[in-house]
Amino acid sequence: MPTSLKCLSISTCRSHLKHRPRLKKISQFKWLSQLAGLCLTLSLSPTLMAQPPQHGLAMHGDLKYPADFQHFDYVNPSAPKGGTLKQAALGTFDSLNPFIIKGVSASGIGLIYDTLMESSADEPFSEYGLLAKTITQADDNSWVEFELRSQARFHDGKPVTPEDVIFTFNALREQGRPFYRAYYADIKDIVKVDQNKVRFNFTITDNKELPLIIGQVPVLPKHYWQDNDFSKTTLTPPLGSGPYKIAKVESSRSIHYQRVDNYWGKDLPINQGRHNFDQLVFEYYRDGTVALEAFKAGSLNFRRENSSKFWATAYESPALNEGRIIKENIDHKNPTGMQAFVFNLRRDKFQDIRVRQALNLAFDFEWTNQNLFYGAYTRTESYFSNSELAATGLPSVEEKALLAPFKDQLPEEVFTKAFALNKTKADGNIRQELRQAARLLKQAGWEIKDGKRIDQNGQPVEIEMLLYDSTFERVVHPYKKNLERLGITLNTRIVDTTQYINRVRNFDFDMMVHSIGQSNSPGNEQREFWHSEYANKVDSRNIIGIQNTVVDALVEKVITAGSRHELVIASRALDRVLLWGHYLVPHFGITQYRVAYDQAIKHPKKTPPYQLATDTWWYQAP
Repeated sequence: MPTSLKCLSISTCRSHLKHRPRLKKISQFKWLSQLAGLCLTLSLSPTLMAQPPQHGLAMHGDLKYPADFQHFDYVNPSAPKGGTLKQAALGTFDSLNPFIIKGVSASGIGLIYDTLMESSADEPFSEYGLLAKTITQADDNSWVEFELRSQARFHDGKPVTPEDVIFTFNALREQGRPFYRAYYADIKDIVKVDQNKVRFNFTITDNKELPLIIGQVPVLPKHYWQDNDFSKTTLTPPLGSGPYKIAKVESSRSIHYQRVDNYWGKDLPINQGRHNFDQLVFEYYRDGTVALEAFKAGSLNFRRENSSKFWATAYESPALNEGRIIKENIDHKNPTGMQAFVFNLRRDKFQDIRVRQALNLAFDFEWTNQNLFYGAYTRTESYFSNSELAATGLPSVEEKALLAPFKDQLPEEVFTKAFALNKTKADGNIRQELRQAARLLKQAGWEIKDGKRIDQNGQPVEIEMLLYDSTFERVVHPYKKNLERLGITLNTRIVDTTQYINRVRNFDFDMMVHSIGQSNSPGNEQREFWHSEYANKVDSRNIIGIQNTVVDALVEKVITAGSRHELVIASRALDRVLLWGHYLVPHFGITQYRVAYDQAIKHPKKTPPYQLATDTWWYQAP
């Protein structure tokens, strides 16, 4: 704490008492007691233990943009307003309440809400005040205080207040998805300080990320939800405060958002050059192929492509050749995370690590990449791929020191080998891998009987792969063929989006395709990804069902890292332990956004490294 903010010491208080000779003895003791109590109170006062109010927060290091900045570097502050951005969404929706476990929420629903702070797209993890004018932190990170902007308004004109912030967090933690309880587990309480200030008190002081993730939460209007049931799904457009509001809802078919002309925050520096389209439309399709054809026919004017086959072969058309459709690869520096066939560890068949290793060996990435993906991808060998957080080579001295207390609980390879996946010749011949897989399965008690693999209980081994998009069948099919050579039956089950979501929420699957996204600043979300506490909580993001005390401990190390360097070391250690657990069959990744759009859609020349940031794009008629 700065010297200038320290209270007078008790001895100094006593010296002041010497200058009051007329006080009676009893009064002297009373006055001394009161003054000492006052000094003690001041010395413990949160206000006096605080850093100066700031316009933003950075996880590690300094903010890029000063308090008087005019706009983000990656926007066009002169971008025109107008036009429509129309894109596809897959599946269906039946709710406009994205905060609860029930229902399937509509795409883009977050557009109607404002948050306390807004992330910049050209910094790893920095946020600047949106609803919050200033942010004040305790020196010891025991609390954070937000001063709300006096002009902040909901769409009905009512001001955003501390009561709204308190209501939001209480509603999310009490009635929201399990994610919120995990994310905000370290919030002790939330109190109104004055008319425009709200303070979050923490149960611990070493969760450096917590003030920033609090800043990301959409603030809900208390006065609206007092008359509506927050625990229920709804197709009635809810009240928000953001740059867009819901203009039209066609259940399961489309949702239209209209830019709010009198949006209270449109003149803030963080919003300059953003939110330029008058309308944002999401049209729903049950199949990605149909959605692509709709784009090529002109029914949609923007598309992010996830299929390398489509990207390589399906866009050829007169519109592309004539420049009416633009295809573009945009580089990014985001961690590509982990996409994989994941195992459901709640199933007995996946409990043995040797079984998981064997099933991994049956996936021929090199053949798949060459024959199905036109060589577009690289194999993912880290949960934090494409970042400095990824574990590579042998563990460093610092990683070993972090892992040493758990040595008896970890495979020896964690300390002695660099993790690497099997690599094939891409010719479809993986006999060596399958022989190794067969040996592992036999060691696990899975024998061959009448040409079929049976488990340790004598039951034929059958595995169901749960999908909602038929596009991925072509990846599953060669994997299925390789498993058949091991005597294992793999059944592909494609269900509609609603059934898929419900089954995943209830962990009703054997294997599935799953993506685990990561940021450059991992933190509290890792708890719900991997922690034992969330392995059996319905709708948690611990999809795999990992229950590992070492993983639990390393997750806490990531969350409580005191510096960027400590965060990197802890993340690498966690990555290494997860990899050697063989909890999934890693897929592949790419370090570019693949986008196609109508010629009337424009974007700034300078693109940010950490987001696609379509909120900075605009419409300009040819």
